[in-house]
Amino acid sequence: MESLTSPLLRGTRPAPAPAMVTAAEVDALVASARSRGARTIALGSGRDPLTRASVRLAANAWQRSGGEVALELTWPETAASWLRQATRFAAADTALWIMLGPPLGWAQMTRRLLWSTPWQPARTLLTGALSDRPALDLVGLHNLPGIAGVTAAGDTWQLTPDSRIIPVTTTRS
Repeated sequence: MESLTSPLLRGTRPAPAPAMVTAAEVDALVASARSRGARTIALGSGRDPLTRASVRLAANAWQRSGGEVALELTWPETAASWLRQATRFAAADTALWIMLGPPLGWAQMTRRLLWSTPWQPARTLLTGALSDRPALDLVGLHNLPGIAGVTAAGDTWQLTPDSRIIPVTTTRS
């Protein structure tokens, strides 16, 4: 198990092509956020066009459900440190953070969040592109207790304190 000694990843593979979020994914994000009692969210994402379009879909769905988007922030896929973006994202006055985008940029940003901010994985939801084991392993399950997410099919999951990924049932509205 690698301990988090730096926010920068070494020896990573190229990111797969980004994909749009699905309607089921967006519905599950909104339902999951609502089930956690969130009224405000911060959306953080990669900068590619499909991810930005996915952010717009998620933001619009959240606002249609009566929620408020406190912050929309993007981060680059590669950067010197991601410190500026991580500091702004963690400082958002929000109940919940939602993260979207390609796994490599997300992992680097998440490692910076863990390294340099009071960000809390347990107050974070991930979209389907970030919800598979290889993406989570870029950060390390042991570094993400309580993080949760949705799959492209709209299924929900959460990471337990002992690093088990378990399905979660939410009531969709």
